[in-house]
Amino acid sequence: MFDHILVPTDGSDHAVRAAEYAVDLAATYGAALHVLYVVDVRTGHADAPVDDDSQTRGETAVGVVADRAADRDVPVETEIRVGLPHETIIDYGDECDIDLVVMGTHGTSGLERYLLGSVAERVVRLSDVPVLCVPPADDDE
Repeated sequence: MFDHILVPTDGSDHAVRAAEYAVDLAATYGAALHVLYVVDVRTGHADAPVDDDSQTRGETAVGVVADRAADRDVPVETEIRVGLPHETIIDYGDECDIDLVVMGTHGTSGLERYLLGSVAERVVRLSDVPVLCVPPADDDE
């Protein structure tokens, strides 16, 4: 049913919770897991190279998920890209023939989510594939 599952991560606890679902689904279906971190261009310039801090945050975020996948013998691909998060997630999904996107309903954006609309909401609206949205744990809210 699923050959390629995408889990976007921003390194937040909510994203890690979603990743646990994604790893479990990938293990169950024998799917490859794709882990994507997007450096948000709204926090800098689109033409600017990825700075060391952003690169380090991205490597850490995808590494946490990749380690969990490795523990379950799930094949994993990691990627760090620069762009608008929802657009980059959709584009990556199209490029890599993703069958399912698994993501948290909340991320690190806080108040910005209410002002700009959440990344998850935009991905749900624009995705051509199913999107599994994982809510925060009761103690995370």
